[in-house]
Amino acid sequence: MTEALLNTVIHAPNRLRICAILTPLQEAEFQVLRDELGVSDSVLSKHLKQLEAAGYVAFRKGAVNGRQRLWAGLTKAGRLAFSGHVKALHRLASIDDVQP
Repeated sequence: MTEALLNTVIHAPNRLRICAILTPLQEAEFQVLRDELGVSDSVLSKHLKQLEAAGYVAFRKGAVNGRQRLWAGLTKAGRLAFSGHVKALHRLASIDDVQP
């Protein structure tokens, strides 16, 4: 079994939260992610593009009531990377022989 390592792409707080939001979902609308994170459109776009460049997020565009909408969802690689990152965080958090 491979050792779970921290993922530098996912580790940034907003990208970590995006992955956590998307994990139980098939996809989420851009506006929902923006509002949940409390960030601007440009900040969310920047983080989503970084996740997309890593192959962790895929997008779907469509029209709702005549308006273009964007949905984001984790890819299989994204789900595996997030799972590994969470395992690494758990491992770090459970170290009980840390000396002050």
